[in-house]
Amino acid sequence: MPKGLITVLMLICSNVFMTFAWYGNLKLQQMKINTDWPLVLIILSSWGLALFEYCFLIPANRIGSQINGGPFSLMQLKIIQECVSLVVFTVIVALVFKGEPIRWNHIVAFGCIIGAVFFAFLK
Repeated sequence: MPKGLITVLMLICSNVFMTFAWYGNLKLQQMKINTDWPLVLIILSSWGLALFEYCFLIPANRIGSQINGGPFSLMQLKIIQECVSLVVFTVIVALVFKGEPIRWNHIVAFGCIIGAVFFAFLK
């Protein structure tokens, strides 16, 4: 499998964990599961999920980086990661946080980010 594809797939996995680490506590609160948890417990549980995020993110960056023989510059890796992050976030919001609308301006903003990816890969 090409290093670029492995990198993107690992970034997708990383961002699934990241999104749940950052926003999953809000869903649990919405479901009335963690309404009485102390903030420190919420932070620690988010850190636990973030560990898995890093288990995918760090190897993805190492595999994908030109420094290690991968296809992407550091700038390209970062821009890909941001684009993947927004796509994963949008899918999770649509599936898990039903009722959170996606508006026209969000779509335009995503188009600008896709444009940034395009420009990042121009030589």
